[in-house]
Amino acid sequence: MKKILKKVGIALLIILLVMQFIRPDKNESGYESVAYFETATKPTEAIQTILKDKCYDCHSNQTIYPWYAEIAPVSYWLSDHVEEGKEHFNVSEWEQYSDKKRDHKLEELIEEVEEGEMPLSSYTWLHGNLEEGEKEILIDWVKKLRSQYASVK
Repeated sequence: MKKILKKVGIALLIILLVMQFIRPDKNESGYESVAYFETATKPTEAIQTILKDKCYDCHSNQTIYPWYAEIAPVSYWLSDHVEEGKEHFNVSEWEQYSDKKRDHKLEELIEEVEEGEMPLSSYTWLHGNLEEGEKEILIDWVKKLRSQYASVK
């Protein structure tokens, strides 16, 4: 039994070592990926800070990776989070969204923030959660922003 455990342990160690050299693609297009969104939505400085600090990492093509993102299997886990976040809402694709889709995405943003679903708890462990004041100004801004797109329904 000890020999089997030793072989399994060695195999797992080799797999973990090999994973360090096979990395997922990074999501780093730079600031220009959110420029259209910011130009179209005109966020205040406070809103821009919230978006940059709490949203863009998973909901744009502009992820700023922490040091631990270089270590597998964390790198794979983070890559999956970013890809999933972008599937639901990607500000870097704002230009391609129809007004109806923009309104719907903003409606979902309000729901997720109000229900405490965003940012994800796994993100907030190290990056912090939205404070109540931040939630309020973000939701108020998004509600005003929705009025631009709501008439399209």
